[in-house]
Amino acid sequence: MNDFPRFPPEFVFGAATASYQIEGAVREDGRGPSIWDTYSHTPGLVANGDTGDIACDHYHRYREDVALLRELGVTSYRFSIAWPRIVPDGSGPVNPKGLDFYARLVDELLAAGIEPAVTLYHWDLPQALEDRGGWRVRETAERFADYTEVVAGHLADRVPRWITLNEPWCSAFLGYSVGRHAPGAREGRGALAAAHHLLVGHGLAVQALRAAGVREAGITLNLDRNLPATGSAADRAAAVRADTQHNLVWTEPLLAGRYPGTEEETWGELITAQDFRRDGDLALVGQPLDFLGINYYRPIVVADAPYQEADPARRTATDNRYKEIRLEGARHTAMDWPVVPGGLTDLLLALKERYGDALPPVHLTENGSAEHDEPGPDGAVHDHDRIAYLRDHLAALKTALDAGVDVRGYYVWSLLDNFEWAYGYGKRFGIVRVDYDTQRRVPKDSYHWYRALISAQRD
Repeated sequence: MNDFPRFPPEFVFGAATASYQIEGAVREDGRGPSIWDTYSHTPGLVANGDTGDIACDHYHRYREDVALLRELGVTSYRFSIAWPRIVPDGSGPVNPKGLDFYARLVDELLAAGIEPAVTLYHWDLPQALEDRGGWRVRETAERFADYTEVVAGHLADRVPRWITLNEPWCSAFLGYSVGRHAPGAREGRGALAAAHHLLVGHGLAVQALRAAGVREAGITLNLDRNLPATGSAADRAAAVRADTQHNLVWTEPLLAGRYPGTEEETWGELITAQDFRRDGDLALVGQPLDFLGINYYRPIVVADAPYQEADPARRTATDNRYKEIRLEGARHTAMDWPVVPGGLTDLLLALKERYGDALPPVHLTENGSAEHDEPGPDGAVHDHDRIAYLRDHLAALKTALDAGVDVRGYYVWSLLDNFEWAYGYGKRFGIVRVDYDTQRRVPKDSYHWYRALISAQRD
C-alpha cells in the first residue's frame, strides 16, 4: 500500500504543458510564425531536425487530452496560450479563430471539473516582433501587455489563475546569450536588456490582468539551488554570481523592489553601461503578486572559472566566471540532471528566509523528470524512476510546507511527452507516452501513481 504524503484539503494538484510543445497546427486557422518555428526550421539547431509543426497534435486532440486529465483526477491544468495564434504579427489585428480555440479548451476543462491555469508567455514570441528587436526592446513588453488585455478580456470570466511569463531566465539567457533557445542570439547587453524588458512586460501584463478583474495573477520562475563545488572563497563567490544570474535578477525586483546588489560583480561593465532601465520601472515590475510559480528540477553545482572570452566587447551575459560541475553520487535523469529532492526544500526555505512576508503563496508549477522509458512487452511503460522522482519531490515539498512555506499547489511536468525544445523529441517528460507516428496516448505507470496519490488525498 502506498504511503502518500498528505496535503491540505484545498491543495491544488495539477499537470502542465506548453503551447509550442504540444499543439502543432502551426500554419492553421490564422496562426502566425513564432521564433520557435524559425529556430526549429534552421538546420543544425534542434536535435534530429525536429520541429513543433505537429508535436502532439493537441490542437485537434484537445478533447482526448482533457479526458486524460479528468481520469487523472487533477483539479487544475496549466497550459500556455500561443501569442501568434492570437495576434499573428505580435501587434495589430486579432485572430478570432485563435481565441475560439482556447475558449473551447477552457469550456472543455470546466465541463470536466478542472480549473484552467493560463500561462500567457511560454517562449513562442511572434517572429514579427523579434524582427523588430524582440525582448531587447521595450516595444515588445508593451505589445505583450496589449496581447494580455485581449486574452484576459476573452477568458478572465472563466480562468481564475494567470501566469504572465514562464521561466524568463530561459527566454533572456538561453535565448539571447547562450543561443541554445530561440532566437539563438549570443549577446551581452542584449540579453540583459531582454531580462529587464521581460520583467517590464510582466508588470504591464499584471496591470492588464487586474483591469480585467482576474482572481489570481503571478509569474513562474525557474529558480535554482546554486551550490559551490568546494568551500573555497573563489567557488563561494562563483556560486553568488550564479545565484545572481539564475535567481536574484528576478526575485529582487519582483519581491524586494530593488536590483541585485551583486549585479556589478556578476556582469561588470555590461550592467554598469545599461541604458534600458527607466525611472519607475521597479515600481512597475513589483506589482503585488497573488502567487509565485516556481519550476524546480535539480540543483546546480558551480566552480570558479576564468572568462571564456578575453575581449570584454565580445562577452555574453552568461560568461560570469563560473562553470557547472557534475554532481557525483546522485542519480541522473535522461537530461543528465542530478536528482536531489532536498534541494527543493532548501530552495523554498531560503526564499522564505530572504523575503519573509514579501514571499507570496507558492505554486510548484513544474516538476518532473525525463527518463529512458519505453513500452515493455506488455505495451505498458513501467517508469519506476519517474515515480521515485515525483514521490521524493512531493515529500520534499511537504517538508517545506510543514516548515512554514505557504505552498498552495503542485503541477507535474508534463502531462504528455512532447517537443522538448532544442532536444527535439528525444527527451520524454510525460506521464503519458505519445507515439509521435500514430499520436496514440498511453498512460505510464507514473500517471496511475499520480492518480492514486490525488485520490488518496480525498479519502
